[in-house]
Amino acid sequence: MTTALHGPLSAYAARLHATIGDRHHVASPLGAWLLLAVCAAEADTSDPATRDLAHALGTDPADAAEVARTLLDAPHPLVGAATALWHRPGQVNAPAAWRAALPTTTEVGVLPDQAGLDAWAREHTLGLIETFPLRVGPDVVLAVASALATRVSWATPFDVADARALGAGSPWAGQLRRALRSPSQGHRCAIVTTARAGDVIVHCAPARTTDGAGLVVVSVAAAPQVPPADVLAVAYDLSAGAADGAQPADSRSLFDLPLGEAPLWTVTEQRVRTRAHGGREERHHAVLPCWSAQSEHDLSAPGLGFPAAAATVAKTLALPIETVEARQTAMARFGRYGFEAAAVTGMFGLTSLPPEGVARTAELRFGHPYAAVAVATDTRGDGGTGPWHALPVFSAWISEPEELPEADAADR
Repeated sequence: MTTALHGPLSAYAARLHATIGDRHHVASPLGAWLLLAVCAAEADTSDPATRDLAHALGTDPADAAEVARTLLDAPHPLVGAATALWHRPGQVNAPAAWRAALPTTTEVGVLPDQAGLDAWAREHTLGLIETFPLRVGPDVVLAVASALATRVSWATPFDVADARALGAGSPWAGQLRRALRSPSQGHRCAIVTTARAGDVIVHCAPARTTDGAGLVVVSVAAAPQVPPADVLAVAYDLSAGAADGAQPADSRSLFDLPLGEAPLWTVTEQRVRTRAHGGREERHHAVLPCWSAQSEHDLSAPGLGFPAAAATVAKTLALPIETVEARQTAMARFGRYGFEAAAVTGMFGLTSLPPEGVARTAELRFGHPYAAVAVATDTRGDGGTGPWHALPVFSAWISEPEELPEADAADR
């Protein structure tokens, strides 16, 4: 069953991958989208920045914020997820409604130094990403981050194949010695007709489940001349059904294809004993290379929503944000026995530093007799004050100082 997020996320992924291009890379559109959604909490619908943010999210900001809360507050057993929002000390007086609208797991606090940001990235990516994607400086007044990570083992590992099984036309067949072959049971394969990319080949590798939750890696290949954007779009379309273990709706029967070699497959036929309907059994195998990727992405491109997200938070928290930086670091590794991937997405809101000048500091010395007054405060939730408010309770004239007790000299 397709979730409500699948459509908006697929559209966002198309824009993100388009900005990256067709170089070898890995990214997490979900990681970027979640960061934007966290920024959408209590967004002002009359603000033009909110409209830009809604366009990037592909849905109403309030709905996006609710989706983010649902995902982050009910974590997936196999996909670690975290978000954070940090600010310079003393610069934020966050409205209570805004704080309540955030996911309860979102870390909110004072902006860490670079070592703290790097430690956060490592902690929330199983150590797969060592450093935060942005470098903090004195002009950073706001930082928002998201992290996603997974490390899974296949329910059924791949077999090993000679790399020449990738096909005579494959440029990788001569570069590699070994490749992966899907096992006879446990993985799913199909040839699927699509409107956008023509006939494609599909392989689905499921991970071992935990508490009923799983992860499936869907691989899709089309003819070499099909643009990468179209292949990625088809992969996103097919991923929804793959999560349910369903056979793609437009899968082609092998008995409708000619025997012999085609650019993406080879169909053979042999006599077997089978209980398949009509005595016509279909079998599929897939041969894939191992792969890994490490990527860094600039997320400042128009349409990705980060300037709008920063402007939305800046207005809510009354922060002097003038410029925005946004980047994502991602990695993934696909092998015989499992899959691991992680991404950290970061956004900084920056302000111009004041010009250099002269600062004077006064140290006030109470070195002779002085007065002290203890005054009560008594404020109420409705903004009013009670009878004790501003009432002096104790007062003193200090003319006989005492030595600091030895027990208080040490830190506690």
